[in-house]
Amino acid sequence: MTRDDARALDAADPLARYRDLFDLPDGVIYLDGNSLGALPKAVPAAIADATTRQWGDRLIRSWNEGWIDAPQRLGAQVAPLIGAAPDEVIVGDSTSTHLFKLIVAALRNNPGRNTVVSERGNFPTDLHIAEGAVACVPGARLRTVDRDDLADAIDADTALLMLTHVHYKTADRFDMPAWTARAHAAGALMLWDLSHSVGAVPLDLTAANADMAVGCTYKYLNGGPGAPAFLFVADRHQAAFANPISGWMGHAAPFEFADAYRPADGMTRWLVGTPPILSTAALEAALGVWVDIDQAQVATKSAALFDILAAAGDALGLACVSPRDPAHRGSHISFRHPHAYAITQALIARGVIGDFRDPDILRLGLTPLYLSHDDVWRAGAILADVMRDEAWRDPAYAERSVVT
Repeated sequence: MTRDDARALDAADPLARYRDLFDLPDGVIYLDGNSLGALPKAVPAAIADATTRQWGDRLIRSWNEGWIDAPQRLGAQVAPLIGAAPDEVIVGDSTSTHLFKLIVAALRNNPGRNTVVSERGNFPTDLHIAEGAVACVPGARLRTVDRDDLADAIDADTALLMLTHVHYKTADRFDMPAWTARAHAAGALMLWDLSHSVGAVPLDLTAANADMAVGCTYKYLNGGPGAPAFLFVADRHQAAFANPISGWMGHAAPFEFADAYRPADGMTRWLVGTPPILSTAALEAALGVWVDIDQAQVATKSAALFDILAAAGDALGLACVSPRDPAHRGSHISFRHPHAYAITQALIARGVIGDFRDPDILRLGLTPLYLSHDDVWRAGAILADVMRDEAWRDPAYAERSVVT
């Protein structure tokens, strides 16, 4: 593809108008929206209003003027992005906390089964949380196996199959309906982590008959660093599942201040403590971007952006470890190289921001709402310069930072 070809795609791009909704720094091609999304222009004003008017002027009155029902309101805004009903999603806490709640709830819901099955090499926090969660349920255990062995690992003792829909390193995507059906056929529940999926690929939890799901909102949804995560429980399970972290915001009547816990109906029972209002305000403004977006157009553009970088990598002899079929991947592309960290730093020094995943992965995020085809074409050209000139050999690029 030539640069003129890329510009022609931009001229016909139905998503091009959304770029103006984001505050992107000059001279930067941002390919790390799969880790932290760019700043929507509506967010600073929303945070300012939450601090100066809602907190500063209205003070505690703001709890009755929109704060107290923010988790449910934002859950209803996330719901169409994941193919769920508005009353099946709640927003608050972190992805890790939500995982813990759901793993323990699933194990306690079926005490005759003791095993949580997951993929070896899953995102580390998912496995770390699962280790802690199974330790809280007598007799429970976590079993991790390679992806190719997952089907054989699901047996009569499996209480829960926990998978990340899009793999954080390779972008490999599971077939959600097929794996959910496989779990159900074995009598197990299905829990999906959608952190690298939501806002990147079309999702339909209802059509897949999923039981539970979690996901972060600071990647493709652009909710800001540490933005509250979402939790989904299918309506058919809501009355039977219990939140193991029984905080007062999940109480049926929190302002009766009773000593004993009585869970609220529906998704409200999954709340724990006081919602983080300032970060919630930022997320609500960011979600406003998604109101009229066609997810099919997002997927189509993601595939086109991938093809541009894949071709650049092929020309350089880089090993692409992401699936070539767009139906089998998310919205990032990963290349394997023994000096991937230094290459990443050399790119960042030239204004192309991606990230590195240990031990040897250069990962480049493709966010269709604010990346143009020309951006990605230029990123490929800069990658070619870095590789051909071996600029990454500068010793400074090998010095590891804490966050990679």
